[in-house]
Amino acid sequence: MAAQSWLESLRGAKKTAVLQEGKRKVHYLFLDGSEMVEEYEVSNDQLIVRKWRQKSQLGSQGQWQIEMGETFSGAVGNLEQQLIQESSSNPIFTRKDTKTSFQWRIRNLPYPKKVYSVSIEPDQRCCIVRTSNKKYYKKFNIPDMDRCRLPLDSSALSFTHANNTLIITYKKPTEILQLEQEMVQELKTVKLTGGGDVDCKTQ
Repeated sequence: MAAQSWLESLRGAKKTAVLQEGKRKVHYLFLDGSEMVEEYEVSNDQLIVRKWRQKSQLGSQGQWQIEMGETFSGAVGNLEQQLIQESSSNPIFTRKDTKTSFQWRIRNLPYPKKVYSVSIEPDQRCCIVRTSNKKYYKKFNIPDMDRCRLPLDSSALSFTHANNTLIITYKKPTEILQLEQEMVQELKTVKLTGGGDVDCKTQ
């Protein structure tokens, strides 16, 4: 089962964890040299950030790619922050999950709800957002579902629109909920580096 093989790959990765500002930050180093960083709220074990970095063909470190969480958090450089601010009227696409759903927010979309349609393309394994006024189009996948090779189900998908923001929700299947539960338990066994010092000077 693909979900189990992904879980094994997570268990087999070299993991280090640090406690900072009420968050547990976990760094994974996989056998193929790729890295993943996750941040969890300590109070409720909610995952709030996940990003990846792959090694290039020449063996150098690539750029961090955000899979989940805000792309303009404190980790992003000033120049990038300025660039984001300059184009602040453009639609901003971010992912922020809940315990039971994958969830995406697309800000700066002022059109009424009836203009949007959100659908699943099973062959392409992706979700597509369209507007009837042809003003916005977005195609995105759900990496968690891809890693576990789970089929996408149209009935799990829904959306709402409020305050110029389109909120798209995909209900997590049982396999994902189970996997996440097992990972949270697994991460609690990872020893914290720096003795859990909140003001870790090495950051």
